[in-house]
Amino acid sequence: MPIVLRVYNTLSREVEVFEPFEPGLVKMYVCGPTVYDYSHLGHARTYVAFDVIKRYLRLRGYDVIHVQNITDIDDKIIRRANEEGVSWREIADRYTKDYLEGLEKLNIHVHIHPRVSDHIREIIEFIQALIDAGYAYVAPSGSVYFDVDKFDDYGRLSGRLSKELWGQEEGFVKEKKHPYDFALWKAAKPGEPWWESPWGKGRPGWHIECSVMSSKYLGKRFDIHGGGQDLIFPHHENERAQSEARFGIRPWVKYWLHTGMFRLGGEKMSKSLGNIVTLKEAFKKWRPEVIRLLFATVHYRKPVEMTEESLKQAERSFSRLVSTVELLKKLMQEVEPDHSLSEGQLRVLNAISEVRKGFYDAMDDDFNASKAFAHVYELTTIVFRDLSQKPFAAGVLRAWEALREFNEVLGVLDKYFAGGEGSDELVRKLVDLIVEVRQEFRRRKEWEIADRIRSELAALGIRLMDKRDRTEWIMER
Repeated sequence: MPIVLRVYNTLSREVEVFEPFEPGLVKMYVCGPTVYDYSHLGHARTYVAFDVIKRYLRLRGYDVIHVQNITDIDDKIIRRANEEGVSWREIADRYTKDYLEGLEKLNIHVHIHPRVSDHIREIIEFIQALIDAGYAYVAPSGSVYFDVDKFDDYGRLSGRLSKELWGQEEGFVKEKKHPYDFALWKAAKPGEPWWESPWGKGRPGWHIECSVMSSKYLGKRFDIHGGGQDLIFPHHENERAQSEARFGIRPWVKYWLHTGMFRLGGEKMSKSLGNIVTLKEAFKKWRPEVIRLLFATVHYRKPVEMTEESLKQAERSFSRLVSTVELLKKLMQEVEPDHSLSEGQLRVLNAISEVRKGFYDAMDDDFNASKAFAHVYELTTIVFRDLSQKPFAAGVLRAWEALREFNEVLGVLDKYFAGGEGSDELVRKLVDLIVEVRQEFRRRKEWEIADRIRSELAALGIRLMDKRDRTEWIMER
């Protein structure tokens, strides 16, 4: 299929044809966590969204380099360490471990995970280059600030073109030239970690970290910069300003992509509201695949409303996908090679082709995973409605390949395609035997025993489907 992928660029506020700087290669940087607490569902929403984007780009034939940083030195980390009476490294290591475990359960595999504390030398060199170029200045305390007025394109990414809208989160500091200048290097304070620099002891500011680590691993310009919408200002605005000032290149990033907000039961999830749900807590109640499927099937720019009902719906959708894989496995063992195809079989093949085309068309439209998943679900309908009743080799194989292709993006069925749960031959033979025994009870009209067998198998995740003259089964877990 010809690639006509279109993406919404936050910088231009337009949908643009996707053309990376280097043909066939996509360089993508996603803002990762500040590791001062356990990862939560809001984090997972963004990480899954960009993993889906990466996976689709790979399915489309691109090589993708995915860098996602770990901020392991920051005001919040220092504050947490002081509260607990431990070192900042202990806090960072504890929550980095939690973050990486969460990614593993969500089936997210980042290529490069740089940590801030491993890149202090490069950060100092980057800041010195900005000072030398006149874009930054050293304050009497030894802190270094970016002079926002020196960058003539400041505010375009966020749409904040007026200086009155440029207030920085760090607040006004008297030694700054302007209240909206932001810190590149923070002079050491008593009891805080520090590193030596040309301007004295100190540590990096927040925004400089991502500019330095992205450029080290992806070069002076790259294709996609991602993160949550809450990072557009000031974080991404400042990143863009200091990077384009440092390298003298515009655009530094070709496409800025931002995920929609995450809401829990209709409310924005935040510590101030006390409604944070960590991944550790969520995984106790819901399978990681269910959480991933919920996030993977929402358009990345749309807000996510997580409720009990939305999770139950995701669980039902996941079970249906698993059932489809298991049914197709079973049918592949039973069908004979096709010597010719009937008109009805050709219609089924055409329907599968249309589903596949619809999936690609939706994903090509700014990674519209919500619309794409409707086509995935349509494929499951074809499998249960048509192929389960009248299976034929070409149809079963084409449905199998289409679903496996879709899972390259969804990432929730890997173990089922790999022959994990439900694939053991002994288990299959035992279930076949139980189903055969149940059929005998049905022939004797001993319905109570037959129904009990059905219920017991259902509790084990084995669903029976009674046909006119036979009973079929599929493994749903």
